[in-house]
Amino acid sequence: MDRLILFRHGKAEPESASGEDFDRRLAGRGVRESAAMAAKLADLGFAPDVALVSPAARTRETWAAAEAHFPKARAQFDGELYHADSGAIRREAERAGERAGTVMVVGHNPGIQELTVRLLMEGSSPATLIERARRQFPTAAAAVFLFDDNGRPSFDGLFFPDRGD
Repeated sequence: MDRLILFRHGKAEPESASGEDFDRRLAGRGVRESAAMAAKLADLGFAPDVALVSPAARTRETWAAAEAHFPKARAQFDGELYHADSGAIRREAERAGERAGTVMVVGHNPGIQELTVRLLMEGSSPATLIERARRQFPTAAAAVFLFDDNGRPSFDGLFFPDRGD
């Protein structure tokens, strides 16, 4: 894996019709912000070869809103990503990265945010950037990292949705 894109799902409805967290769908804002973030990433040249997507409704819908911007990406729905911690997310990404240059993970907090902070720290990013990611990683946010030949990460971008506020 040369590059990793961590993409938190869009804003979800507070409850699902079934009452199950797994079935929570995206709110209208979540669909719009997910598509806008994907467009921003694609415009910057950050296009995945493979997208690992949690099978929860809100992450599947985030990918559905984003996938048109990444026409060459293969989506894989990975049950290990639902409520995964940062270590599990990283393991799944590294496994996919054995066959792909750029891996995107569409997942959930706190795991996505925790992995972002961990990779920023490993890559010796500035303390202000680490603190910013630790303080907030809102829905539809994305973090991008490059990896050298030794697997060491370096920061390549932190993107928050434009909420006009």
